[in-house]
Amino acid sequence: MRSVLLVEDDFFDTMTVKKSFEKFNIQHQLYTAFNGLEALDLLLGTNGVEPIQPLPEVILLDLNMPKMNGHEFLAEIRKHPELSTIPVFITTTSVLDVDRLNVQNLGVNGYILKPLDFETAADMVDSMSLLEKLLK
Repeated sequence: MRSVLLVEDDFFDTMTVKKSFEKFNIQHQLYTAFNGLEALDLLLGTNGVEPIQPLPEVILLDLNMPKMNGHEFLAEIRKHPELSTIPVFITTTSVLDVDRLNVQNLGVNGYILKPLDFETAADMVDSMSLLEKLLK
């Protein structure tokens, strides 16, 4: 089954994405990790964790997380040939140019600004339509 990996430490944001997948009937399995270390375990099958197979088509990545943040995680997966081509979209509240520049240099594919608490149905439809296009 095709899948998406969400790397997010905020429970509310994680639940919002899960509910959006259900609401828009996105048929991809959604895997979640609380931080970059957990996400690496899911991708590489390390620390006794069963790896995601096949690898996810897209990674939605928060920048500010405990243990291993989004910058560190992105730098790490870009070192692995089998992971380096997975499209990564940053989910962030940061509007700092330095944050964008750091991840652009690591090959990020785009940004989704938080909060993921969509104010209108149109906002949610726009974001989910973008995700659906990426997954085709």
